Amino acid sequence: MLDSHRNIVLACALSALAGYVDGIGFLHLGGLFVSFMSGNSTRMGVSLADGDFRPAGQALGLIALFVLGAAAGSLIVLGRSTYSQCQVLLVEGGLLAAAAIFHALGRGDFAVAAIVLAMGLENAVFQIDGGSGLGLTYVTGALVKVGQLLAAAATGGARFGWVPNLLLWAALVLGSLCGALVYNRINLAAIWFAAAAALALSAWVAATAK
Repeated sequence: MLDSHRNIVLACALSALAGYVDGIGFLHLGGLFVSFMSGNSTRMGVSLADGDFRPAGQALGLIALFVLGAAAGSLIVLGRSTYSQCQVLLVEGGLLAAAAIFHALGRGDFAVAAIVLAMGLENAVFQIDGGSGLGLTYVTGALVKVGQLLAAAATGGARFGWVPNLLLWAALVLGSLCGALVYNRINLAAIWFAAAAALALSAWVAATAK
């Protein structure tokens, strides 16, 4: 999947977008995530152990929305359209724009729900033949790949095969930095920039589709 310049650029752009949105979500939700469900799962388990059921329920709700978004993205991709990547990004951009509108209307709960759905959906962009595809809203797998490919390079494999996965990680970190900075200035209205980025990426993907 990270086998061409186009795919590497797209994957890094989407990882940065996910980091940006997750930085916003983390600050807005006070320590929960809108794209990193491993973190929410751990938070849910710890909260249950403490008998603190409200944050556990909140984490579970976010996880369920994320899974629903991932399923919706897969349904789009399984349609096998030449423009399925574009379609996924259009829906993602629409959900992020809806989130910004909900925030402007004072419905922060609906805004967060739309954001989480969008993040789940994004992971279908590189899904192939019904498989799991490339994770774009979390980078644990990318870091594992960095380690594995570094080992491969040290034993005669491709010298720089690990670089694209490292770039995915760096893009997410940079995105989260930007998201936090913008959120600190304009609160959840910062999601407008994410919506614009997703729609712009959709147009670029459509123009470069094969």
